[in-house]
Formats: sequence, structure tokens, C-alpha cells
Amino acid sequence: MRKLQTFAAPARTFVPQLVTASNIHTMDAKNPSATAMLLHDGYLLAVGSEAECRAAGTALGLPDPRVQDFGDATLVPGFIDAHAHPLMYGQLKTWVDCGPDKAKSIPEIVALLKERAEQTPNGLPVRGYGYEQTNLIEQRHPTAQELDEVASDREVYLMNASGHGGVVNNYTFELHGVTKDTPNPAGGEFFRAADGELTGELSDAACNILTGLEGVKIGHHGPNFHLADAPEEHLRQLQIAQEGFLAGGVTTVGDAQVSRREFDMYLRMAEANQLKIRVNMYLLSHLLDEAADMGMHGAFGNAQLSFAGFKFYADGTLGGWTAYFPDGYVGDPCRTGQLYHEPAAYTELIAKAHRLGLQTATHAQSPTALEMVISAIEAAQAERPDADARHRIEHCGLPTLEQIDRMATAGIHPVNQPQHYYNWGEGVTEAIGTPGERFNPLGEFIAAGVRVTISSDAPVAEPLPLEAIQAAATRVTRQGHKLGSDDLLITPAQALAAHTINAAHALGREDDLGSLVAGKRADFAVLAVDPLSVEAGEIAGIRVLETWVDGICHFTADRNTDRNTDRTTNAPQEPAHV
Repeated sequence: MRKLQTFAAPARTFVPQLVTASNIHTMDAKNPSATAMLLHDGYLLAVGSEAECRAAGTALGLPDPRVQDFGDATLVPGFIDAHAHPLMYGQLKTWVDCGPDKAKSIPEIVALLKERAEQTPNGLPVRGYGYEQTNLIEQRHPTAQELDEVASDREVYLMNASGHGGVVNNYTFELHGVTKDTPNPAGGEFFRAADGELTGELSDAACNILTGLEGVKIGHHGPNFHLADAPEEHLRQLQIAQEGFLAGGVTTVGDAQVSRREFDMYLRMAEANQLKIRVNMYLLSHLLDEAADMGMHGAFGNAQLSFAGFKFYADGTLGGWTAYFPDGYVGDPCRTGQLYHEPAAYTELIAKAHRLGLQTATHAQSPTALEMVISAIEAAQAERPDADARHRIEHCGLPTLEQIDRMATAGIHPVNQPQHYYNWGEGVTEAIGTPGERFNPLGEFIAAGVRVTISSDAPVAEPLPLEAIQAAATRVTRQGHKLGSDDLLITPAQALAAHTINAAHALGREDDLGSLVAGKRADFAVLAVDPLSVEAGEIAGIRVLETWVDGICHFTADRNTDRNTDRTTNAPQEPAHV
């Protein structure tokens, strides 16, 4: 895998800063703990004791540093969310939240959407998100007829928590000419009742109808959630999203589904110097040929915005019951889910990317889908060996033990989301039975020598790394059930590494991010309590006090705004750069 080659940024002169705290987890095996860091020009110059950091500054001929003392707080590297969807996350923040905290039944969802419809000018769509059918009293998806109660003169779309589809009203079908006789598109489905009538539920590529004539079309290369708004609105949504990441202590994101919509918005934000978090882009696989023709044969960009690789899809989602189980779901034997590609076609796609030296990141959940992915990577490696290709499997929900061993041999990186089983682990076992208790088998990965990375998949889950760490270390769901046996657990320390240095490695950014080491970027989060000093079940409740990127505070819990102030007195100090 080719490491990111950064473009030089304009030179800036900063006043050095000495940051001190009672505890700093560096995530560096050689120097795991510290009490001070010397920051200058966005980088870490020294990490150790206060005396060591001062001595390093003197040796470099720097002036006396400005001191920032965080007292009893704990500092950790800025969390890295290696798999998320920032624009979609920000966009959904402008929709109606129909998640379990807001609605526990279909009538409650309808009432929430009705309220928004009454506040929305005629003709504009009404959109909701966050429901998961197994969390509803009715234990089913809403229907088109039920969403007709919201509005019959405009589109109504309720997205499933998985992001891989949802439910629409009948007006939406009529608008786009979809009838019970409309064939399912490749990679998607218009669901039908026993009598053949449309239920209102649609999944994955069938959501192409919602993007409009000029919207992003991706065919069978993945679920289409690229609903278009005005560019100015998309920019506002991205601003909302990055504030959400920063509030969770996240400083770097891997955008795991970049189309021309996302690419354009990131370029606009970068040009306007509005990107506060670092974004590593994974372009959708339908763009692979174009990228190859343009010579995109490796990671490139700068430290703030970069191209990392390509995103593929093997199957659907467990939450939406579209992951591929050829023998059907326990919860509905008539459903099998789907593969997005024929195995031979997918194998050739992976081989093409691998020949170009490109990292791939493939969404795969079921053992059958995972077999297709692992076999394709093994074939690509046999044709052109590359010990550092770092091909990824996103979610990697239910690999067999034999598949895990092969992943270790092939150097495949699973990128998991413990918050998936925290939020709807019960739904997985209802869907596929007892095997679902192994969903995201992090402990088995580590036992086999596979490097573990955890992330949020926002907006499927909120970008709250501490919640993810707790879920990984306890496997206790939101409803209080423990999912699976203890050999699936990992320790809080392993989970912290999975959300920092391991995640940096998955992005090809371990040389400048993921740990607090001299020479790396000064990205860190300030936590009210040491997550390694409390019971695992208490980690999610720890407050993120501040989030710093390039040595500048971009989030603080007490004021939630950019600042450079003294923590103790809250009095403004001299600017960080002069």
C-alpha cells in the first residue's frame, strides 16, 4: 500500500505550547504514558515529562512555551473514525429523528413525520431516519399506506437505521412510475406483499429513484443514499457533521462512500479553509475505471483532505435484512438478501484495484459474502504479492474461524462497529438466530493476530468513540443484553488502540496520526476521566472536554466553539499563531 504523499502547506510560525496533564495515553509501545507534550506549528516536538519537553524546546532554540495545564484530565490521541459517512450524517441531522429514543411505535413515527410535514412548504419532501423494525412495538417495517397518512402530495421517505433503504409513501412510487410490475434493479429490491402489491419498503439500489434525474447513480455498486440538496445546504450539513465528530473527540474520518456529491463538497470546504477534521476519501467502485484512467494509482492529497482508496460492496446489511444468506433469514425465510456482484466480476474488480496499488475497502457481512471477498483478495495477492496492501473488510460481521485465520495470513484489516450490536444486537439474533451472537467477533480477531479497527459508521451510530470502546469491552446492548461469549470481548486498552493507532494504520496514516509521538500531528482529545481506570460499563459516560487538531482546540464542552483559552481561568490568551 502506498503511503499518503502530502502536499506542502504554507509555512506558519506558532508560539510553542507545553501541554500537561496527570495522564497521557500516547498509544506508543515504547513510551505508553506521559505527563507533558511540546507542541509547535501543529506538530508534537516532544512527549514525556514536563522537564523533558522543556529541555527539548531549549535544545531547538524555541522561546519559552505557553503552558496549557489540563490537571486531572486524561489525554488520548485524537480518535480516528475509519468508516463513516459525514455528509449523510450531517444531512440526516436535518431530517426527522425517528430512532428508538423518539418513537417506539409506528403511530409515533407517523406523528413525528406529520408534524414536520405541517412545517414544511408544500411540494418539499419529508424525510425521517433512525427506525429499526425490531425496536418497534409492531416488530415490522411501516407501510406505504401508513406513510400516506403523513402526506399524499409529496415524497415521504423513512430511512432504516442501517442506511440501506427504508419505506416510502405511495406518492413516491407514483411519481417515479414504480408499480407492482416494475422489476427489481440489480443490487436492490422493491418489496412486495404476498399478493404482489408493493409494501412501501425498498432497499439499496432501488433507492436510486429518490436521487432524482440529476442525482448520483451508482447502479449495483452499493446502497444509494446520495439524496441531493442545494450545494449551500450540503455545506451546512457538513459543518453540522464535523461539529458532531469533534464533540466525540474524533479528529480524523475515513469517508467510506464518496461519490461526486461528497467530493465536490469536500473540495469546496477545503478551498474555503473550513475543514476542521481530517478526511480520507474512499471513492465508490463505479468510479474505478475513471480513476484508473486519470492515473489515481495510490493515496494522495494533503494532511487535511486525501484520497485513500476504493469502496466496494459484497452484500447488504444485517439491520435491513439485505446481507446475503442464501438459505434465508430465521426471521423471514423468504428473504435471502443479495450479493452486489457476481463473484467472478467482483474478483476482477479487486484484481484491477490491486494491480494499480490501490487499497480496497469492501462492505461484507455474511459468511458467503465474506468468502467472496477473502477469496478475491487471496487471488489478487497470488497474482501480484504485496505484503502491505492493507485491503479492508468493512463491518466484517460474521466471519468463520477459518476465514479469520485466512484474513490474518492475507493481511486483511477488518473495520468493525461495536455500536451496531450495542444499538440493535437483538435484531441480529432475531434475523439469523444464535449465530448472530458472534456478530463482530473482535476477540477472535485478536486471538488470530488480526489487527482490529473500530469505527462508528455514522450516521448508523453516533460518532461516539467512548461508547464504541465500552461496547467492544462489554458486548452489552442498549437493552442490557450481553451478546455472545467472553472470548468475543477485547479489553478497553485494545479498544482504545482500535480507535486510534490501529485506525490510523487502516487509513495508511500511522506515520502522522494515531499516537502521541514526537514528529506526529498534534491531534488529541481531552477526557474528564481515564477510560482505562474505570469499569468497562462506565466508559461511555466519560465526557470529552476538548478536541484539538493541529495543536488548535476546535471543540470544548463548556462552550462548544473554537477557542484558545486557559483551562483554569477561562480567560483568553495570546493567539496560538503569530
